[in-house]
Amino acid sequence: MAKNDKGIDIEVVKFLAQFAYDPYKFVLAAFPWGEPGPLEHMKPQPWQRDILNEIRDGFKTPDQAIREAVASGHGVGKSCLVSWIIMWAMTTHEDTRGVITANTDGQLKSKTWAELSTWYHRFVAKNMFVLTATSMFANQPGHEKTWRIDAIPWSERNTEAFAGLHNHGKRILIIFDEASAIIDKIWEVTEGAMSDSDTEKIWIAFGNPTRTNGRFYECFHKFRKYWKTRQIDSRDVEISDKNQIAQWLEAWGEESDFFKVRVRGVFPSASESQFISRAIVDEAIKRTPVPETYKQFPVIIGVDPAWTGADSLEMCMRQGPYYKHLLTIEKNDNDVHTAGLLAQLEDKYHAAAVFIDSGYGQGIYSAGQVMGRNWQLISFAGKPVNKMYANKRAEMWGEMKEWLKHEGMISDDQELTDDLTGPEAFINTRGKLQLESKDDMKRRGLPSPNKGDALALTFAYPVTMPAYGYGGRQDMCNTDYDPFA
Repeated sequence: MAKNDKGIDIEVVKFLAQFAYDPYKFVLAAFPWGEPGPLEHMKPQPWQRDILNEIRDGFKTPDQAIREAVASGHGVGKSCLVSWIIMWAMTTHEDTRGVITANTDGQLKSKTWAELSTWYHRFVAKNMFVLTATSMFANQPGHEKTWRIDAIPWSERNTEAFAGLHNHGKRILIIFDEASAIIDKIWEVTEGAMSDSDTEKIWIAFGNPTRTNGRFYECFHKFRKYWKTRQIDSRDVEISDKNQIAQWLEAWGEESDFFKVRVRGVFPSASESQFISRAIVDEAIKRTPVPETYKQFPVIIGVDPAWTGADSLEMCMRQGPYYKHLLTIEKNDNDVHTAGLLAQLEDKYHAAAVFIDSGYGQGIYSAGQVMGRNWQLISFAGKPVNKMYANKRAEMWGEMKEWLKHEGMISDDQELTDDLTGPEAFINTRGKLQLESKDDMKRRGLPSPNKGDALALTFAYPVTMPAYGYGGRQDMCNTDYDPFA
């Protein structure tokens, strides 16, 4: 075959170029389907074909990134599809750059990259590319660094590989495998690679839908208008292990979270370690506040202070089953000013109690004492009343969870929803239920649940209505007073 002065087979280049915008036809042409060997009786599955054709159709809208999010059960051929997309994107467009990552280094090397190696050795033009243990690149001199994809384990301490992936005027490929476990920070910095103009941008996220929070979940919910989404049921795929699926169905039942995640490819009612499920929160959002159902209860204010970083100070109130967000203050360090605002809210809503997290709340509490306020500091690490909990914070969240399940009425606030569904829980070495710390959540890429903690503080201790009216002050006694009018 004819080669150019750089030793590149011109006919092979032309062959590959015709599939630059049709990945499905590339897959059909690039591998020896039907020939004696592993592919003799194998063929692409319908769902794989559909995803490849969606990528093809995405090119019909220039300058818009192609974003595909695929949630699936087990054994559907996901790793095959990942390999095909990599091979197609890399080999049909000169100087394509890409990154592939997975939830763990082991997943990336032993499964994702191992599958790519299998398909690389079947590829009709493999001599044009070099595959190593962590990269695939063109063997054309001078293109080793500009025409390549790298397998990079993600790390919250090292995001440069994702933040710096720019390839103006050419093609970018990003693949997240087992995307549910990839922290939000990696998703956020990857967005930077989507900012190049006049560039083909392809971002594919695959995974079992194990969590009901995080960016993979939000691809199907909050950010669904930006992503093409698809959920693949293992039962609908020819190559899946039907005997194993039947055993799981018998053991767990179709509506179990296990079966939803491992077979149906749908998100569970709750993540495996999630303390409060999205389903519980959604039901609380649906309930309609009716004044007659809460006016007889005392008003309780919860305050979760914060001084530095990205955290915010949050204040909220609860009156029986009713919740209301009161105030957000970013990076507050003026305790006297904050105490003044809190006092105004206490008076406005005739609060019977004010509970403040003692972590950063000592200054606000002290300023309140000077004003003659009877506020209470609550230590999250304090001793719980109920011995099943590890500390006071876990106990308050436990009380809040029961309230949300049975009567709570909350606003449709995305931050509050994320806060309530974010924390995970576990049984510690003493056999007590313990909520993960804010620092643990940040290590998972989730923000501090400040609104959730503020609401939880309203469950610190039982509060009764003072005999002479809201707030425990004679001048505020008014039987016709409606704090929510």
